[in-house]
Amino acid sequence: MKVLVTGGAGFIASHIVDRYIADGHDVAIIDDLSSGKKENINPKAILYRLDIRDEGIDEVFGKERPDIVNHHAAQMDVRRSVSDPMFDADVNISGTLNILENCVRHGVKRFIFASTGGAIYGEQDYFPADEAHPERPLSPYGISKLAVEKYLFYYKAVHGLDYIALRYSNVYGPRQNPHGEAGVVAIFTGKLLRGEQPVINGDGAQSRDFVFVDDVADANMRALESAETGVFNIGTAVETDINLLFKTLVDIAGADCKAAHGPAKEGEQLRSVIDYKRAEELLGWRPAVSFDGGLKETVKFFKEK
Repeated sequence: MKVLVTGGAGFIASHIVDRYIADGHDVAIIDDLSSGKKENINPKAILYRLDIRDEGIDEVFGKERPDIVNHHAAQMDVRRSVSDPMFDADVNISGTLNILENCVRHGVKRFIFASTGGAIYGEQDYFPADEAHPERPLSPYGISKLAVEKYLFYYKAVHGLDYIALRYSNVYGPRQNPHGEAGVVAIFTGKLLRGEQPVINGDGAQSRDFVFVDDVADANMRALESAETGVFNIGTAVETDINLLFKTLVDIAGADCKAAHGPAKEGEQLRSVIDYKRAEELLGWRPAVSFDGGLKETVKFFKEK
């Protein structure tokens, strides 16, 4: 099949591109390289350097005629979404609508969307959260992802565009940016390997559901091959607090570093963990990489880099 992957030079989507190509699919990438990197791009993929809001997207669809669109291009910084919600909506909602309109215009069969499992549910009523949990996003980023899910329902009902939305928990692994605001695993790993002091926000008791990027790529492979529709949590159903994450990374990296705590981040979610039973039952997906195993792969990648 011909697959068009937006954001395909980025951390998560570049792994998905690799998986699609390894499985024999033809892949084209749309990425403006604002956060993605050329070094992440599989040499067998075609790159179109474009913003998803550009009119030139129509020309790409016309030339490539994709069967499937996998949409990962996004404004993904939660804190930037809070400081500039109009920019977040412009990229994540208007940009996605530009892609969706082109899907309809050019006869795309299926749309795979990278959504969020942590930011959509907000502070949870129960743990782990399944897909029926109330959706109470506490950031414009979470709101924009939820809005797109609603648009996907509309495009299927009105235009017949089949879709699947994968609600990721906290994805980590090789190629994640260690210098950004998001991605605590990469940030801590980068600092430890450079001999710098990572700072834990608040008391470090806040918990997250960490899922390895190879498992996420596998979920996207299954989403490509499946006829299922709707939303699916992609996580591990295991809570890990930031203090334990720090200790484990120090041990793996062999760093001589003690925990240091800074002020808590205002509005930071306290607990986040999602249930993957629906993905297991309908997609045949479950996380395969252990927390320790994934962290070892991540540290190894950053050491070699």
